[in-house]
Amino acid sequence: MTKGLQGFDSPTKHERLMLYIGKLEIGAKISVRTMAEELGVSEGTAYKAIKEAESLGLVSTKERIGTVRIDRKKRGSLDRLTFAEVADIVEGQLFGGAAGLDKTLHKFVIGAMELDAMVRYIDAGSLLIIGNREKAHQCAIEQGAGVLITGGFGTSDEVMKLADAHGLPIISSKHDTFTVASMINRAMFDRLIKQKIVLVEDIVTYSRPVETMRLGETAAQFHEQSGRTGGSRFPVLDDRRRVVGMMTAKDAEGASPSQLVDKLMSRHPITAAPNIPIASAALTMAAEGIDLLPIVDKNRKLLAALSRSEVLEAMRYTGRQLESGDTFDDLIRAGFEKLGSEPGGEWIYRGRITPQMSGSLGTISEGVLVTLMTQAVHGLVRELGKRDLVIESMTTYFVRPVQLDSIVSIKPRLLEMSRKNVKLEVEVEDQSGLAAKAMLTAQLIDPF
Repeated sequence: MTKGLQGFDSPTKHERLMLYIGKLEIGAKISVRTMAEELGVSEGTAYKAIKEAESLGLVSTKERIGTVRIDRKKRGSLDRLTFAEVADIVEGQLFGGAAGLDKTLHKFVIGAMELDAMVRYIDAGSLLIIGNREKAHQCAIEQGAGVLITGGFGTSDEVMKLADAHGLPIISSKHDTFTVASMINRAMFDRLIKQKIVLVEDIVTYSRPVETMRLGETAAQFHEQSGRTGGSRFPVLDDRRRVVGMMTAKDAEGASPSQLVDKLMSRHPITAAPNIPIASAALTMAAEGIDLLPIVDKNRKLLAALSRSEVLEAMRYTGRQLESGDTFDDLIRAGFEKLGSEPGGEWIYRGRITPQMSGSLGTISEGVLVTLMTQAVHGLVRELGKRDLVIESMTTYFVRPVQLDSIVSIKPRLLEMSRKNVKLEVEVEDQSGLAAKAMLTAQLIDPF
């Protein structure tokens, strides 16, 4: 019998509330009391549903406005900030235009010029960053732009009324223009980094039915379902769609056809949340030797299922992505290059220790040195084994300090590699010889 996420008992009160919220039009106001009355639940139950919807990005609660249904922001547009997010970033105070806080903006304009020249750069959906120049505030609102006033200044009542009428926020921040611009740029930079991290929720298809079994079904039904679908591993759900076990061919082996699934299944199955990185899911599946990973919500209710083939394809995609936004690891390794193998087959990475890598004593930070060694190990395994890894243990020996501006060579060596694990050592040398050494063991992730 084929079952997906439909065909179960009637939804709970909480599920009915979440469906109700999801069907509301964007911009509709939501009231705890109204929801409770329409759906026949307590106000406490309605309030809990609204808070969960807020955490999922379905609604937003704003002072003087109330709770409003909003469009859930897609991860593909994470680089686009809303006016509300800008206000939070710059620790701003809202002076008008509260209805437009959820609008996204596409660019920032710093008003360090005459008004006539400024107008050429201001358009709908932009944000003007400026001091206490009321004519410029008014002009920006009329052009369809929001306003961020720096230095803690305010604006006139007339401009605030204009902002309310156009639904365009006027935000005041105590910080100066340079600080505000830096804070916003940092936030956007962080979003670019997050955007290249592929999460489970980015690749699973929630609408696709998942082959499952129910408590009370038998081993005979398992074999019938396995023969029909070609699968050998099915999540077992209770009457509330919670994953309570996993039924596999190994569990059914030798069992009588009438034996119940709940007596055969593996309890406490391995599951994953939708907001974890795909690399974490790949590591879990490799470590546990499983080819199907149920994706569940915080109540362990089944949302979807992730196959090994989907994970491998996502990992390949991740490996091909263009870099957007540099992490600290990216910045640290930027000055290092891989040289040709030395005689004897050794790999070598060489680069200069910059002042940004220094610690409190004026020599290279121990943390930076460890990062350089682990990056060299990752590079070696990726090129030789066409796989990625997650470090399980690392023993590091700091032989002596490495001075700033030194040219160092990092030499990773592969000691042992199996299908699942790898052992390596890595040495760091400067002009005076050996400076640091590490021994590592790591778990391999399937080919990317």
